Amino acid sequence: MLALTSTQFNLPNQKSFYKGKVRDVYNINNKLLVMVASDRISAFDVVLPKGIPYKGQVLNQIASKFLEATKDIVPNWITAVPDPVVSIGRLCEPFKVEMVIRGYLAGHAARTYNNGLRTLCGVTLPEGLKESDKLPEPIITPTTKASEGHDEDISREDILKQGLVEEKYYVQLEDYTRKLYARGQEIADKMGLILVDTKYEFGLYEGKVILMDEIHTPDSSRYFYKEGYEKRQKTGEEQKQLSKEFVRRWLIDNGFQGKEGQQIPEMSDEWVNEISDRYIELYEKVTGDTFIKHPTEHILERVEKNILSAL
Repeated sequence: MLALTSTQFNLPNQKSFYKGKVRDVYNINNKLLVMVASDRISAFDVVLPKGIPYKGQVLNQIASKFLEATKDIVPNWITAVPDPVVSIGRLCEPFKVEMVIRGYLAGHAARTYNNGLRTLCGVTLPEGLKESDKLPEPIITPTTKASEGHDEDISREDILKQGLVEEKYYVQLEDYTRKLYARGQEIADKMGLILVDTKYEFGLYEGKVILMDEIHTPDSSRYFYKEGYEKRQKTGEEQKQLSKEFVRRWLIDNGFQGKEGQQIPEMSDEWVNEISDRYIELYEKVTGDTFIKHPTEHILERVEKNILSAL
């Protein structure tokens, strides 16, 4: 199995190219973005040395399905999905924050709480919580969007004080975030899952707030299995989850958290294939669809041809 770890197309009317942690993004005539979901995988804001076969296809297909399923809540950037790993859409002016929403104490929030802190992004958390507990109500914990390095937690007050987002727009971002999360929870519930936390990115297009990038994928979201959740919480067992957290845990167990001087552990072929299988499992659990593996041979030629046919 081959992994798609980079693209270097020269597309008609291409104005610029940006290589993100996971996506390769082509600006077409300052009007459209062509976004290729590569098989790169990042954790702790570091891109790991090996790609994960089919990961890009999983991300792109989950995102396009859920963008379609939420466009009645907020308009989104997508205009075409010409290939399993490609989305094409409107070029928006992105807001400089990511909207993170959490319904449960997990991941970064749990690590912060377990370190004794009770405030996250200006939101006060109650005493007496344990990891994976449901929060009294979902909380919004935004981060700054770093072009390089780590995203930083930030409060609503600081976003407004620093002028990162105008208040009239920020109010909309919060409203859309809550509604999208509620819809995501409904969809997950039907699939026997709990949408634990997620993040959304928004931008402006012709003066309107538009949902950008991906939505409810394993890279931007965390899911628990609903069955057995209560029992596992009572017995103090770790929750069974579908997300990228298992990769982060493996890195932590092997002495890597993205800090200076730390070495990324060796990724064996078996481990790479296991990650690939976990992503495919997540796709099938989250969408209810059977995952169809598109051939990985000649993937660059296929992707380029399908992009050109859509432009």
